[in-house]
Amino acid sequence: MEVITRIGLVALGGALGSVSRYLLSASIPAWLGRIFLWGTFSVNVIGSFLIGIAWAYFESHDSLTHFRLFIIVGILGGFTTFSSFSLESITLLKDGHTNLAILYILMTNVVAIISAYGAYAIFKNIFST
Repeated sequence: MEVITRIGLVALGGALGSVSRYLLSASIPAWLGRIFLWGTFSVNVIGSFLIGIAWAYFESHDSLTHFRLFIIVGILGGFTTFSSFSLESITLLKDGHTNLAILYILMTNVVAIISAYGAYAIFKNIFST
């Protein structure tokens, strides 16, 4: 696969993922409130779930290299927000909200990992047929 094609697929996917992240993380606090960092938390969990599905799918479809780059590296790479999560965690700690910071860090990591593996386990058998 040509390098320019790969870069273009990742860039286009990244733009779509970033815009999706912005729209979702901006709208979720309106639904769930601003007491907790629900926007970034939700995006990280949803992104982890979707990457689990993509992992299961592309494990069974090796020939779809272009599509894998577009989805996993581009869209999901642009969609997930680990750098935002890190900044929010540090801000909570800096502002003296230690217990909330610990809860946020633990919840995000545990739920996101469970979400990714759960999606992989569910969809692995579906896509391997």
